[in-house]
Amino acid sequence: MQTLYERIGGETAFATLVQEFYRGVSEDELLKPMYPPEDMAGAERRLKMFLEQYWGGPKTYQEERGHPRLRMRHSVFPIGPKARDAWLGHMRRAVESLDLSQADEAELWDYLERAAHAMLNQFAD
Repeated sequence: MQTLYERIGGETAFATLVQEFYRGVSEDELLKPMYPPEDMAGAERRLKMFLEQYWGGPKTYQEERGHPRLRMRHSVFPIGPKARDAWLGHMRRAVESLDLSQADEAELWDYLERAAHAMLNQFAD
């Protein structure tokens, strides 16, 4: 059985997904300050490695950074409903740019929505 990583096009698909996502973030007044300009390429690389590993690709994220600890790593940023929704909006456009099968898109999107909700650390904006 193929992993989602393999089914959607591997490294190329995840590179496109993350590039499209960060294209939106780089122009977003709410999210952009959470990504220091000098580390935007690093943030892009880390997200790509994380998503690749999660979906059955290379284990580079684990090898370089250890356990993801997503909530801990994001706890320094104020993530309320508006930030979550902005993040999801950019990610939605990025996912749609991949032109995936309906089943693969639904599987990927379900995870991304759950992850975005899990990162909330403020409940009012």
